[in-house]
Amino acid sequence: MGSNGKLVVPDNPIIPFIEGDGTGVDIWKASVRVFNAAVEKAYEGKKKISWMEVYAGEKPFNLFREKMGDKAWLPDETVEAFRDFLVGIKGPLTTPVGGGFRSLNVALRQLLDLYTCLRPIRYFQGVPTPVKKPEDVDVVIFRENCEDIYAGIEWMTGTADCEKVVRFLISEMGVNKIRFPESSSIGIKPISRDGSQRLIRAAIQYALDHKRKTVTIVHKGNIMKFTEGAFKDWGYALATSEFRSRVVTERESWIINNQDRNPVLSVKENARMIDPGYDMMSPQQQDDIRSEVEAALTLLPTHGNGQLKKLLMIKDAIFDITLQQVLTRAKEFDVVATMNLEGDFLSDALAAQVGGIGIAPGANINYVTGHAIFEATHGTAPKYANLDKVNPGSVILSGVMMFEYLGWQDAADLIVKTLNRTIGQKRVTYDFERMMQGATLLSCSGFADALIENM
Repeated sequence: MGSNGKLVVPDNPIIPFIEGDGTGVDIWKASVRVFNAAVEKAYEGKKKISWMEVYAGEKPFNLFREKMGDKAWLPDETVEAFRDFLVGIKGPLTTPVGGGFRSLNVALRQLLDLYTCLRPIRYFQGVPTPVKKPEDVDVVIFRENCEDIYAGIEWMTGTADCEKVVRFLISEMGVNKIRFPESSSIGIKPISRDGSQRLIRAAIQYALDHKRKTVTIVHKGNIMKFTEGAFKDWGYALATSEFRSRVVTERESWIINNQDRNPVLSVKENARMIDPGYDMMSPQQQDDIRSEVEAALTLLPTHGNGQLKKLLMIKDAIFDITLQQVLTRAKEFDVVATMNLEGDFLSDALAAQVGGIGIAPGANINYVTGHAIFEATHGTAPKYANLDKVNPGSVILSGVMMFEYLGWQDAADLIVKTLNRTIGQKRVTYDFERMMQGATLLSCSGFADALIENM
């Protein structure tokens, strides 16, 4: 990581990889051939990746469990390799049953503080989907990776620790909303200002760098006001302080547009226009709305007279409404910043609209330190292991993200172009072939062959 906050990438980087469990072995063998072919084609030998295998999941557990016990699921050397080499890639991993980790994926994210789960979701022409206009989906999700209920701070009912927590909440904190305290397990949901703002900062910077039009902060702040509501408020505060000249909030745009259309509009009249319930509000609420209008009007010199149309818009949406609107009006979502649980649900729901998580890529990134692990977003599907059958698209597209992160855009673009061409030829793996008329069924390795041929 350079002193300017930009990644310094040599022409011959060493990149650690975990091939993955179950189908991961087949998928990695196919994907790495596509990666190497794309780099060779794009750079004619001037750039090359040296792949270094590191271990996590069933493979090291089977090899080293007698010596290492549960630590064999994720050896310290693997974590250190990702820490030392900054950028890596992995296939799907088994969640240990009774092992030392609830999830190896979550463990890697937390150990390396990979606070952003980046999920770009877009449609490839010809992929069978359950929606009428899958081409409307082109969304990049920034999901907070280290906080929320995924932090795993919880206690099982019936244990002494859980009883202690319940007793503290009731006796010391005056909590009276636990309906069945004797049989309740308890979990804690930490959402911090620092964690929220570093994620939203990364989302806004990404949107500006990639000339996106909007960043939507997705939350459930109408119910969880001090966690999810704070996430939203901290996001707006960051956007309007650190990026003031380059962004406009949605409500600011309403106020400024109202004033542009009618320059003699009073503050109160403008307030009534942006909040139709203004006259039914308390005096304090009305004061707050008028203050909001007055603050937005100070932006007229830089944001008025249509200037805001050139700026990045920051807006927010309630999570349950978002799940509906990504179906009914997908074009309105561009870059999304959200928390851990909502991001998990939303990214998979959107992936279904463009053909499923079988071709959905993902990345876990710390934009401050430069650490990044790119990964398949689907499971291990052990019943298909070693059958050379499944779609390698998720790892291949995760590799595209990796090349973009490295600044090797030519290789990334070549793979995307080749995927479009190959799927357009209806040369696909079984998951797509069974839903496409006149398609040619290819194995996992055969799909890689077709991609390389089309380069």
